[in-house]
Amino acid sequence: MSHFSTLRSKLTDAEILKASLADLGLVSHVDADVRGMCGQKVRADIVVTLTGDYDLGWVRNQQGSFDLIADLWGVAKNHNLANLMSSINQKYAINKTLAEVKQPGLQNAKVNFMVQQSVG
Repeated sequence: MSHFSTLRSKLTDAEILKASLADLGLVSHVDADVRGMCGQKVRADIVVTLTGDYDLGWVRNQQGSFDLIADLWGVAKNHNLANLMSSINQKYAINKTLAEVKQPGLQNAKVNFMVQQSVG
């Protein structure tokens, strides 16, 4: 029985995802295996090899966004999963916004970021 879970995301840009992971000090690999419980593996488009025996992976779905695929229980053994995913999503949002602002016609736009950390 597989322990892998698949979670929908709104991440759509592979290059921005990889850059965001690198900004967080996470090394990503393209078209690699995601490690799970008991040596199980599943192929993903983008994979972050985490410390321990479990990884995070993203697979592009039919709608064009990336689904997160991971053995969430295993990842949570060595990592604060909520903080890790929040950091990845926040960094992606910042990088995606900065990329959009660089589009023609927006070069002179003034952008202010406000990052709010939820308590709980």
